[in-house]
Amino acid sequence: MSSLALYRRYRPESFAEVIGQEHVTDPLQQALRNNRVNHAYLFSGPRGCGKTTSARILARCLNCEQGPTPTPCGECQSCRDLARNGPGSIDVIEIDAASHGGVDDARDLREKAFFGPASSRYKIYIIDEAHMVTSAGFNALLKVVEEPPEHLKFIFATTEPEKVIGTIRSRTHHYPFRLVPPGTLREYLAEVCGKENSYVEDGVLPLVVRAGAGSVRDSMSVMDQLLAGAGDDGVTYAMATSLLGYTEGSLLDSIVDAFAAGDGAAAFEVVDRVIEGGNDPRRFVADLLERLRDLVILAAVPDAGEKGLIDAPADVVERMQAQASVFGAAELSRAADLVNEGLTEMRGATSPRLQVELICARVLLPAAFDDERSLQARLDRLERGASFATAGAGPAMGYVPGREAEAHAPVAMVPPGGGVAAARAAVRGEVPETAPVPAAPAAPVAPAQPVQYVAPAPAPAPQPPVETPSGGQRPGAWPAAAAPEPGRRPGGWPTASAPGQAPAPVTPAAPAPVPAAAPAPGAAEQAPGMAQGAAQVRNMWPDILEAVKNRRRFTWILLSQNAQVTGFDGTTLQIGFLNAGARDNFASSGSEDVLKQALAEQFNMQWKVEAIVDPSGGAGQPPQTGGRPSAAAAPQRPAAPAPQQYESRPAPAPAPHQQPGAGPAPAAAPAPQPHHAPEPPRSVAPEDDIPEADDPDLVDSALSGHDLIVRELGATVVEEFTNE
Repeated sequence: MSSLALYRRYRPESFAEVIGQEHVTDPLQQALRNNRVNHAYLFSGPRGCGKTTSARILARCLNCEQGPTPTPCGECQSCRDLARNGPGSIDVIEIDAASHGGVDDARDLREKAFFGPASSRYKIYIIDEAHMVTSAGFNALLKVVEEPPEHLKFIFATTEPEKVIGTIRSRTHHYPFRLVPPGTLREYLAEVCGKENSYVEDGVLPLVVRAGAGSVRDSMSVMDQLLAGAGDDGVTYAMATSLLGYTEGSLLDSIVDAFAAGDGAAAFEVVDRVIEGGNDPRRFVADLLERLRDLVILAAVPDAGEKGLIDAPADVVERMQAQASVFGAAELSRAADLVNEGLTEMRGATSPRLQVELICARVLLPAAFDDERSLQARLDRLERGASFATAGAGPAMGYVPGREAEAHAPVAMVPPGGGVAAARAAVRGEVPETAPVPAAPAAPVAPAQPVQYVAPAPAPAPQPPVETPSGGQRPGAWPAAAAPEPGRRPGGWPTASAPGQAPAPVTPAAPAPVPAAAPAPGAAEQAPGMAQGAAQVRNMWPDILEAVKNRRRFTWILLSQNAQVTGFDGTTLQIGFLNAGARDNFASSGSEDVLKQALAEQFNMQWKVEAIVDPSGGAGQPPQTGGRPSAAAAPQRPAAPAPQQYESRPAPAPAPHQQPGAGPAPAAAPAPQPHHAPEPPRSVAPEDDIPEADDPDLVDSALSGHDLIVRELGATVVEEFTNE
């Protein structure tokens, strides 16, 4: 086999063999056919794209005995002298301007140029690296280039045409050469490897094309190096990556998967493997940027591989399509921008590993930045359904509702004694004065290991529903220390009775059996597992509401007014709403994500949330009335008139008529208490019902209760009562 370099052995001998430069070779061939050849040409372009080769082919076409012709015969003396391995022609002079660009060299050329050719039709000067000619040298050549003899032709070849003075450039025909497209270059390299009878694995040629950067000569040199070091199994992908210094595809796949999953441990492990493996950190970042570029294109154009927008084997394209599908467009764009900025900052960095790790940290933590790109990346993650709201994972992504969100909020009829102030008091844990203050309030279920669901323990000595008096507490009900007021549903407004759950009248002599314990018509049926698991979540519901309140007041109001826990099976939390409007507003206003984030951040729970319509308002569950112990009744406020004019419902049953065993703890039953008047609803001071000035949910343009009822329900004021 010849020891000649590969790019010299396969140097083109005609314009038809030049690849990727049809915009130059076609006009030149047509000019030769038309016999309209200029006296001076300027070929410019990047290195290794065929400028000098095309100049030699043009000289061969001009001096061919059959010419001027676009296809040299290859048989005459001139064609044989100017062939690929020919000795050269005395009438075609190549000058390297890098070493012969002075004024003296130009004067010597000018004196010899007037002599005619020895044996050919034209005397042709090929001046390579023409930008190295000095201004004085160009000025010395100006006259002969402007008005040369009939037998004289000039061909200037340069990579920097702007350095050729304008007086010379304006007297030539300028043909700009370009870099060869990757697809064309890859096919040419495959053809050369076939002629060399060398096996090359898939994925090697794209690496060679990338290393050559569009230059045919550089790509041929790299290919020659790989073929020279190939073994019996040919050129392998591992050999090419290690020899050319590129990052292995497995490392790029690993770090991209880590970015997609938000796995910092895996990302930093890949960085450690890159450094410990002796790879160049800057090369690794450049390869990562190239991979992200391919993913951005695949996300926008799924068939980019078929259209030739991505130069990679089919299996690599398929793998990148899977990676692009788990990213959002904004997240991919942000990652590419951060890697690009990091690559620029790595120039001259004293600690390249630190720079790579910082790049990974920035990509993994969009919540640590408040710019638009980071916000869009976080939105992409939310839209994909991925939850990254873990404890200490960055600033909380709170949500402040706008006017549009509050305008679509469900309008609930607030019962007497309710309102904003009462809701604040309930969430802050303020207990009405009429409620007993136990020595040690029953704490909610502590979320020590919230990820794994623990089945709730059975309530102590549960009684069958048919034997439970109306004032008793059913198994799985709210703890005694946090028991709601009579008729109040879990998580509801203070003093608000759940719709469809009116207290059953109870006589002082004998408490009636619990007819209200049976499910009301229309109540949602619960599976045994869902109903049993709901008891544990109800104990935690006040803490959940408090966590939701800290994130978004709108969601807190929606849940506390209209929702209750109806079921839980260990992975899915089922929430019942009073009507379909409240449920739809919960789903469309982003409140479901707020609840999930509050569960994840406060309790480290990743539960699914299922919103259902429960018109019974909790009537399908055993009643919650009478669950408050009356052993230590606190002094009451002065009795205020109960504002019962808003709705006609039976008066609440007297709470003190409890049986000895009706308390929450049957083992220690409280002593019977003397009879006293029914507990009136707690009155709220007017100053407590005024919203705070910095309340983000306050809407100045909202209608009052009277105006809202008149507008929405067409109500008419019949009679007005004044509460004093």
